[in-house]
Amino acid sequence: MTSPAPSKATAPAASDKETHKPSNFLRQIIEHDLANGTYASRKWGGSPGDAAHHAAGQPDPARVRLRFPPEPNGYLHVGHAKSICLNFGLARDYGGVCHLRFDDTNPEKEDTEYVDSIIEAVKWLGFDWAQIGNAPGKDAPYQASDYFDFMYRAAEYLIESGHAYVDEQSAEEMRINRGDFVKPGTDSPFRSRTPAENLARFREMRDGKLEDGAAVLRAKIDMASPNINLRDPAIYRIRRAHHHNTGDKWCIYPMYTFAHPVEDALEQITHSICTLEFEDQRPFYDWLLDRLCEGGLIATPHPHQYEFARLNLTYVLTSKRKLAQLVNEKRVSGWDDPRMPTIVGLRRRGYTAEAIQLFAERIGVSKSDSWIDYSTLEGALRDTLDPIAPRAMAVLDPVKLVLTNWDEVMGAGTLDDCSAPVHPHHPEQGTRHFKIGKEVWIERTDYEETPPKGFFRLFPAHTNASGQAIAASKVRLKYGHVIECVGATKDANGQVTEVQAKLIPDTKSGTPGADSVKVKGVITWVGVNDAVQAEVRLYDRLFTEAHPEANGNDFLENLNANSLSVVTAYVEPSMASIPAGQRFQFERHGYFVTDLVDHGTGKAVLNRVTGMKDSFGK
Repeated sequence: MTSPAPSKATAPAASDKETHKPSNFLRQIIEHDLANGTYASRKWGGSPGDAAHHAAGQPDPARVRLRFPPEPNGYLHVGHAKSICLNFGLARDYGGVCHLRFDDTNPEKEDTEYVDSIIEAVKWLGFDWAQIGNAPGKDAPYQASDYFDFMYRAAEYLIESGHAYVDEQSAEEMRINRGDFVKPGTDSPFRSRTPAENLARFREMRDGKLEDGAAVLRAKIDMASPNINLRDPAIYRIRRAHHHNTGDKWCIYPMYTFAHPVEDALEQITHSICTLEFEDQRPFYDWLLDRLCEGGLIATPHPHQYEFARLNLTYVLTSKRKLAQLVNEKRVSGWDDPRMPTIVGLRRRGYTAEAIQLFAERIGVSKSDSWIDYSTLEGALRDTLDPIAPRAMAVLDPVKLVLTNWDEVMGAGTLDDCSAPVHPHHPEQGTRHFKIGKEVWIERTDYEETPPKGFFRLFPAHTNASGQAIAASKVRLKYGHVIECVGATKDANGQVTEVQAKLIPDTKSGTPGADSVKVKGVITWVGVNDAVQAEVRLYDRLFTEAHPEANGNDFLENLNANSLSVVTAYVEPSMASIPAGQRFQFERHGYFVTDLVDHGTGKAVLNRVTGMKDSFGK
């Protein structure tokens, strides 16, 4: 088989206005800002930095700057893929840059393993974070931990300007005094400390003179605010933990709600796009950046946050913690198990970057939560694979078919050459070749001793329930000859062990006599003489319920016990030499991929990507 090279996503030019991408509220916001020159005066200092750093730079050649800021505490999943496609895609379409930033402010859960996996996932999806035009600076991911020095400086500024204080209440006292949605909060007894007292105490936190949990730094905003997130949120806590990037330099770490807007400001982000759960945090985002602008610490205009609905996909969980539970309890083989919704799992399953990009485009962007059916993702995959996937035949549940008159018609020991296009719509991809002989493998379900109505495959002559004599069926072995069923041999348990049929001479496909016998049924097959034995892993959805946690259910109770079955199959000889990661269509069965991990280690290992059509639960 001639196998096509893996395709790669091609990004349109930044100035290309002919792409006609579907509009959404985020595109409208960006286009409005570009038309009004909202960020036209920005400068770029060549790297993230404070106001002075960027003021000394050049006019920013990037019309917009966005970011994708994952925390490196697990493998990215399909929900992250939507965000990647959204942020990098918007930057690409509007002549901008999207930064890859590791939000590594939580030292206890992060690891370089996850950093490496995230970089690989973004690149595999077809995106990069290179600078644009003649902008100075390095083409590399950023790390929030590189900004710890500035974050500490910003925290001291808030203290000195009366906008932050050190609180030494217990966690329970702070929780009680915070109030609730109907009851305003109560001021901390430490809230009235002077800036000098707070600064001294904060430096003691920094210098390790207080125990973990003994104090936090809080923003001083409004304990009676109807938005609970503005009731003096904590912005720094004491945490003695080794950090994968900064080591043991710090024993205090910024809270995410404080770090996130600071990171955006230092990177000159224009449009900070988050999921809806951060909507209530936007007022603090703006409050903090307004205060830092007042102090001249960050450049203006500062970034603005926008929220969109996260991906809710049926039959899927996207909680990193719960996905980690599946891995740690060995309910799946690892983060890259093809049943997992992780990007590494989807890739090993056989999904393409193009399919995921198409899926993200089709589901669109909105401000209201909704559920997307898993079949939408599978449909995007089929639509990208069908035009490019080489074809082949396979028998997944094999039973031997013996052509009883082969020796008389074709000659004893004869093998007849058969051929088929690699792809039915792309003749330039060439032809695949295989042989037919006296014995071939067929699907067990292609034979019925007493066929149901509408069954057009193999069955012997018989009398139906109405007493009517029914002649034996004639079918075509695809790309081969027409045959007539004779019967079958069964074992003591009534299991069919062999099917017999007669070859009808001069009916081979592609020959003048091919149409001399009309048949209703065509079945796929693989020759016994040249078939390749393969381990085929038939994957299905990991959960039996569309919403595995609906009504408070334990998601583990809805695990699909039949999400993986492994069969020994026979496939075309052309499959013997294809590389790991090659996707193809088994005619009739659907789309498959040679496994990225196990294929080629002395055996052929194939994963089912998806069927020819959605059949889950049917």
